[in-house]
Formats: sequence, C-alpha cells, structure tokens
Amino acid sequence: MAESTLQIADDNRVRTVTLHRPEVLNAFNEALYKATADALRDAAADPEVAVVVLTGAGRAFSAGNDLNEMQRRITDPEFNQQGSHFTTMIDALTEFPKPLICAVNGVGVGIGATILGYADLVFMSTAARLKTPFTSLGVAPEAASSYLLPRLMGRQNAAWLLMSSEWVDAEEAHRMGLVWKVCAPDELLAEARRHAEILAARPIASLMAVKQTITAPTGEGIAAATAREIEHFAALMGAAANASALAEFTGKGGGA
Repeated sequence: MAESTLQIADDNRVRTVTLHRPEVLNAFNEALYKATADALRDAAADPEVAVVVLTGAGRAFSAGNDLNEMQRRITDPEFNQQGSHFTTMIDALTEFPKPLICAVNGVGVGIGATILGYADLVFMSTAARLKTPFTSLGVAPEAASSYLLPRLMGRQNAAWLLMSSEWVDAEEAHRMGLVWKVCAPDELLAEARRHAEILAARPIASLMAVKQTITAPTGEGIAAATAREIEHFAALMGAAANASALAEFTGKGGGA
C-alpha cells in the first residue's frame, strides 16, 4: 500500500484510515481504491482492531472519482479492459464485518458521498458539503447508492441527492438522515474517535454479531443494485452528454 495515498494510525483498538491525496482533494484513482480495500481487509483480519474511522487529509473528504482516469477509460480501450479496483473497494466495504465510522471533514463528491451508505455512523463537519454529480456528468449512480441511500434517507431525500447534482450542507445532510452527528471542524475527529472508543471497548465478537445481523438483509440488494447501475453506467459513459461534461470538467481539473 502506497504511503502517499493512505495514512493509517492505531489507538485503543480504533484504526484511523485517512485518504491522503490532498493535492487532488483525495480524489480516488486506481491506487487509492486498491489501498482502501486492502486497509479495510487488513482491519477486518486484525484481532486488535475493533472499529475503523475513515476520514480525509486536508480540506476534502474526497472529491470522488479521478476524472482524468474516467476520461482515459473512454479514450484508452486497453486501460478500460483492465477493469477497476472500484469494485474491489465496494466489495471490501460490503463485506467489512466491524463498525465503520466516517468522519466527513470537507467536501465529499461522488463516491466521496455515496461511500457513506456503507458506514455505521457518519460524523460531518459544519464546513463540509456533499454532492453526487451523476446527472451533471451524464451518468448513472454507483456504489449501490440507488439502493442504500433510499433505505438510509428515504426515497425523496435520496432522489434529490442522486438526481439534482446540487450541494447538500451538513445541516441538510443531518436532516435527511445521511449523517448522524454534525460537529464543529476542530471537534470532528475528536467526536468521531470518542464514539469509536465507546464501541471499541465492547467485545469485538459482539460488535461483529450486531453488524452482521443489521447488514445481512442488504447483501442481495447491494449486488442487484450494483448490476443495474453498471448496466446504465456502461450505456451512458462516453455518450454525448457524458463526453461533453468530462471534457469540461477535466479542462478545469479535479474529481467528480
């Protein structure tokens, strides 16, 4: 795992995993997808880790998928045929058997927002904002968000988030049910860790039993939603609306 893409720290049976590509607002490229999946699987297998806290370095949680790599998938068939570690990370999130806490320290865009559907608890800074820009990019939802977010937020809240490509601030995300607690920026990590340590003081086997009983009914739904989303995404990626949007976004730089 590349030290430059991820930072890992352990304390009191809590493992903090920090997305660390601050120069591109922690946008996910293939290396970061793979590193995050590996970190989750390592934490799952480590008997000294009870809880994982996932956060971002710098002023972003994650700016989403690296649009330069998305553009390359359209223009470079050989690169596209290699597949993506995006699914590797989603599988690791789906299978992660211990409590997962997300501490949203800054902007969360695309997968930087939909990843919250896999969290057991979400803390969000008052300085943070979320957006799923699928319609502004002319594509479909991903990460089983079309299934997980309506379950978490209710259909209408999820419909607005997934269809509008508009920003949602911390207060609105909390009202919608996407976020459990909103914190001042300088208190975010401390609050997330305080709650993580309360959980981490409990027997790991018991924590895992609770999580397994909560998440077991969603497994088939996640798989079916992922298949539907991939079908739509494949049809839309590279089509006129998507190609035009990507050209505009990559011209400006950044993630989605």
